[in-house]
Amino acid sequence: MSRNDADRLGYYLFYFRGLYIYLTIAVATAIAFITRDPGPFADAAADRAWIWAAIGVAAAGALIRIITSGFAALGTSGRVKSAPEAAELNTTGPYSLVRNPLYVGRIVNYTGLAMLSGSWIFSIAVFALSVLIYVRISRYEAAFLKSKFGEQFDKWAASTPLLLPRLTGWVKPKYAFWWKRMIWREQHKLFQMAAAIFLAWFARRGFEMSAIAPTEMIWVYAFGAVIALRLLIAGLSMAGYFKDMR
Repeated sequence: MSRNDADRLGYYLFYFRGLYIYLTIAVATAIAFITRDPGPFADAAADRAWIWAAIGVAAAGALIRIITSGFAALGTSGRVKSAPEAAELNTTGPYSLVRNPLYVGRIVNYTGLAMLSGSWIFSIAVFALSVLIYVRISRYEAAFLKSKFGEQFDKWAASTPLLLPRLTGWVKPKYAFWWKRMIWREQHKLFQMAAAIFLAWFARRGFEMSAIAPTEMIWVYAFGAVIALRLLIAGLSMAGYFKDMR
């Protein structure tokens, strides 16, 4: 693959990366609906452990993103879909351990969402594909950052891994935690995770309310509360509460 072809592929993957989570959730839900099996094991207890592990992995990925978004500088790591943006170079906090902590969070999160399908084959496939996608996107973004920050980027990149975090070298975040920005940045991804968990659970009941036991209605009410919270945040956004939280 030539450099131009690689750059073009990185651009397209960057532009369309937001669709990947919807595809992962849709396939995981379809598998759960078809198999009605919560896990890849013959033992029911092991299958339940698999589902809780799936939720834990997905939540771990979300937590990585929450921490990263909260400490990142304004005007960086934005939700823009058309091109990279960087008002300054993030090199502290999570960015002192890995150059692309948001993408690390996505890879972990997507793997957990895939595990909700109950299929270990699909889970491994999503993990592998996620790594390939975000390695290419990370290299595409690296070219942009190098062109903008030059030697500052080279010095940081020389000691900071692309996607596999190092265990030492933590640098105190430059900024205090931006709760408001974190909510604005991550509320959509958190809602997607909640929806994926609910859809996989509901799919195993054939999407039929009559198949839900009275003791299980707590999950329906919980997802209803998530939807209400999502609508509240959307209302605050429309009212300008999250203005300038890029």
